[in-house]
Amino acid sequence: MDKKITLAHGSGARATRDLIEDIILKHLRNPMLDELNDSALFELKSKKLAFTTDSYTVNPLFFPGSDIGKLSVYGTVNDLAVVGARPVFLSLSFIIEEGLSLNDFERVIVSIKEAKNNAEVEIITGDTKVVEKGKCDKLFITTSGLGISEYSKMGSISIGDKIIVNGAIGEHETSIILARGDFKFKANVLSDCASLWGVISKLIKSCGKIKFMRDATRGGVGVVLNEIVEGNSFGIEIQEDSIPLKDEVKAISELLGYDPLYLANEGRFIMIIDKDEESKALGILKSSGFHDAVTIGSISSIHKGRAVLSTKMKGVRILDYPYGTQLPRIC
Repeated sequence: MDKKITLAHGSGARATRDLIEDIILKHLRNPMLDELNDSALFELKSKKLAFTTDSYTVNPLFFPGSDIGKLSVYGTVNDLAVVGARPVFLSLSFIIEEGLSLNDFERVIVSIKEAKNNAEVEIITGDTKVVEKGKCDKLFITTSGLGISEYSKMGSISIGDKIIVNGAIGEHETSIILARGDFKFKANVLSDCASLWGVISKLIKSCGKIKFMRDATRGGVGVVLNEIVEGNSFGIEIQEDSIPLKDEVKAISELLGYDPLYLANEGRFIMIIDKDEESKALGILKSSGFHDAVTIGSISSIHKGRAVLSTKMKGVRILDYPYGTQLPRIC
């Protein structure tokens, strides 16, 4: 049978990983691509560089706290930042549906300008295509980013290392839910969409024992934790009562049956750091405006290859690697 691509294949979860490993890597694999990082690290004439690319198909284009323009800049900048690279240059490519309002398009461009100025990057090349009405959904954006590596000493993850998240989770995907208006919810939830390089640059200058960083976008914190432990001899245990979560996000998740750990974020990242530098890292995060930054768990010698949640009721729940997404088109 000729199987078909489904929305689950764009979720960033197990279906996406299967698609990459079973088809894309099958034909295109090489040592750099095999690492499956959001950014590739490489050397060119003795300079250590990072390169990344991403596409944005969010629906709607504008949502509480952000829009597709800012998302396309910050998402790419953050993929460079979490590998310890200072973002420098971006490319920008548009696929525009015939009939899109020129006012809306200019609004997106102004937003891109604000974001690139805030992130201190320059857009140096790009492309524009227009397709017939009905052939795409208003506007798709693809950005690529080039950065200069400033922290290339990520150590091996060890038992006892601490897992930190830089703020309350699930706000981006919740803002998309509110913007779509499919449910009659009213809540003051804004997307957390923001550049992370500012605070990450402070962390890498002050902390020498960072083991891992990744932004928790599609699939949220839960997918990142599964990616960390998959195939490894250690496990992860996080504490339910430590997870930073706004009441509004928690309430909407409970009403819809969503698990906040798998909600998408656009300004949150997971960091694994040696326990000796836990307090220092949290201090830097909080003094940089991330007041909800917190340690949510640690690397464990038990539950090998598994991420588990210690519940408030003193039980243990395995955090499964989801197959698809709770909500499509969120970035």
